[in-house]
Amino acid sequence: MKFKNRNEAALILAERLKEYQDANAVVLAIPRGGVPVGYSIAKSLNLPLEIVLSKKIGHPYHKEYAIGAVTLKSRVLSEAANDVSKNYIESETEKIRENLRKRHHEFCRNKEEMNLQDKILIVVDDGIATGNTMLSTIEMLHDQKPSKIVVAVPVSPPDTIQNFQNSPLIDEVICLITPSDFRAVGQFYEDFGEVDDEQVKYLLEKVKSED
Repeated sequence: MKFKNRNEAALILAERLKEYQDANAVVLAIPRGGVPVGYSIAKSLNLPLEIVLSKKIGHPYHKEYAIGAVTLKSRVLSEAANDVSKNYIESETEKIRENLRKRHHEFCRNKEEMNLQDKILIVVDDGIATGNTMLSTIEMLHDQKPSKIVVAVPVSPPDTIQNFQNSPLIDEVICLITPSDFRAVGQFYEDFGEVDDEQVKYLLEKVKSED
């Protein structure tokens, strides 16, 4: 199965999320590819759309290997961080935060981050590969004491979805397809064009003007 584009995948997900229409819920999209998906879901369910900004901390000798993740307000470290110097972790955290602050200002101007306490959080992306950064993001969202965390994505490999279903922090996982031959998210879209910062800003502005 292939989705025509992110919008088609989002509309199918919105059908599966119908019970949350007009609820005390918020759609949290992972930039950049998750924002068109989040926009269509938020519009279909009459819910607010926010972005959730996070970035992994790479190992000092293998930058692609995540030892933790940082958001604007919090940080989570994996066991792999135990052997890494505290100075490196603090320095990387501050560098990443500075970058996230710039991105938050670019996408949201001076808008305050929404209070997520007691809300149902529907976390969406256009697909998940390993899910490590997403799991770190979920951990940090959980610290804000929402009433429920739902992860909704069009496609992900079976073992990643299994990890999400096993997580005590996630209440519900909705994934439309879990192919065993998964190599990359874009493999399951006919149109998987790059989403740039301008499109993210446009959709965030558009959803506000339609409220």
